[in-house]
Amino acid sequence: MTEDIITGIQRKLEKHLRPERYRHTIGVMYTAASLSMCHKGNIEKAMLAGLLHDCGKEYSIKEQKRLCREYKIPLTESELKMPALIHAKLGTYLTEHEYNIEDSEVLNAITYHTTGKPDMTLLEKIIYIADYIEPGRIAIPVLDKVRYVAFSNIEEAVALSAGSTISYLKKMGRDIDPMTIKTYEYYTKK
Repeated sequence: MTEDIITGIQRKLEKHLRPERYRHTIGVMYTAASLSMCHKGNIEKAMLAGLLHDCGKEYSIKEQKRLCREYKIPLTESELKMPALIHAKLGTYLTEHEYNIEDSEVLNAITYHTTGKPDMTLLEKIIYIADYIEPGRIAIPVLDKVRYVAFSNIEEAVALSAGSTISYLKKMGRDIDPMTIKTYEYYTKK
């Protein structure tokens, strides 16, 4: 993969995404690259997955659901109850079919960037954490700790961020995706 591919995708996304979503995307891309350098991952794949992780999020929830039906992307009961999760699967589809990225590692990292999953690959952990800690994120209770830990123990960072997400959703009285709970349980036991 060359720098030209990443630059081309950046240009396309800059036209497609609102300015604040684009800034977030660039923040995730560079945070993912930094985490990848630190943990000896593939920097280009981290940049690519970070850049494309939210490419399906610019559509309204109604449009995301319509596109999933059109593209025959199956949605879980949790995704239908919590439509903020849908963009991950839609983004995976768009990454493959509109941006012509067929690398399964990159596609899986995009798929699991919102909920995580037990036994993630290094790239999946990197994108999950980069999305949580990128510099433009509004401060939340454990953010500073997750940012600090992410560069020394990425698995602990996954457990902290999943736990924080669960606590927040419980406090707000919102549904919690079962995969987020499984992610938290798996990484707290490691």
